Amino acid sequence: MLGPDGCATVPTEVLMPKLGLTMTKGTIVRWFKNEGERVEKGEKLALFETEKVTTEITAPASGILLKILSPVKSSVPVGQPIAYVGVAGESIPLPAAQAQVQTATSAPAQVANAAQSPVASTAEIRATPKAKRLAAEKGADLAKVNGTGPGGMITEDDVERAILEAKSKTQMGLKVREIVPLSETRRVIGKRLNSSLQTMAQVTLVYEADASEMVKLRESRLPEIEAKAGVRLTYTDLLVKAVARALREFPMMNSALEEDGIKLIDEVNIGVAVATERGLIVPVVRDADTTDLLGVVTAMKDMASRGREGKLTLKEVTSGTFTITNLGMTAVDSFTPIINPPQVGILGVGRIVKKPVVVGDSIEIRSRITFSLTFDHRVVDGFTAAEFLRKVVEILEDGAKLSETAR
Repeated sequence: MLGPDGCATVPTEVLMPKLGLTMTKGTIVRWFKNEGERVEKGEKLALFETEKVTTEITAPASGILLKILSPVKSSVPVGQPIAYVGVAGESIPLPAAQAQVQTATSAPAQVANAAQSPVASTAEIRATPKAKRLAAEKGADLAKVNGTGPGGMITEDDVERAILEAKSKTQMGLKVREIVPLSETRRVIGKRLNSSLQTMAQVTLVYEADASEMVKLRESRLPEIEAKAGVRLTYTDLLVKAVARALREFPMMNSALEEDGIKLIDEVNIGVAVATERGLIVPVVRDADTTDLLGVVTAMKDMASRGREGKLTLKEVTSGTFTITNLGMTAVDSFTPIINPPQVGILGVGRIVKKPVVVGDSIEIRSRITFSLTFDHRVVDGFTAAEFLRKVVEILEDGAKLSETAR
């Protein structure tokens, strides 16, 4: 197409944006427009997810959505075009890199190995054009496909059959009942946790504490908090306040290890692990040490709700200085939590259960809870970590200190 000046016009690229320093790619979740439809500059065009958040991509210019390069579930590197917007009839310069975009559901277990090992040259294999095109799209190795066409020619049906057979079995030949797509969120969570264990000297301390005062305070504050915030007060809310207070007394637990040294962080921002359909997210209660209990409850309600809908901002999931992960709603008593880098500590919380306990010379039934503190031994020694955990327990077991902390 020619512009007003007689020169050929160039369609506008829609690029995969970069959110934060660690983002390398994003996965397309949804397109709000179809090819050929009109879009206005700033109008939401697509939804994509990273390992931390789900957010929108807006149109960089007004015009026609000429071409969608990256379909839903495509994993696209940062800065790569995902679509073009322009004037009807403009030619689309398909980028060479586009052929390398990997789709989460396109490559079955055996066929996906093509991305890791050399694929036989299609020039040496007799296959129809459609079969070659399908194999290229799905990452199938034509050298491993049996041809049923004339003279052993590989047909499109042969490729489709090979892909289905690969999906029906694992690489060890075991029968598969169902394939659950591995989301980008789950993929990156696994990568980060594995990296966390490999790069840190992680040690876990376990402590069983008396939860009687926690139970008592929660029951007494329930009506008030529910009336004001429209949500029930949880034990996690109380733990956020107790941990935040303890962190102020133990700044090494509220630090980050970087190349130029251990940096003691002035803010106390508590991340709270929340399970969602897409995987674990960790929304952050900022300034938890100076925010009152009602503020913590309100923030947790808001972020947990938006987190499940994939609407948290990057800052709301990346600014934590310490993390709490609570499995108390399950039958788990204790577990070994893994640190969320660059933090140096994470507190695991088990269920509250009534047990017979020796108090003085008598036996009483008390509510008990188990904490599991994992810390980075490169930054914090065992004694300091134990004293920090003892301080958290001291606050929770002392009715007066707990009430003061959870104002």
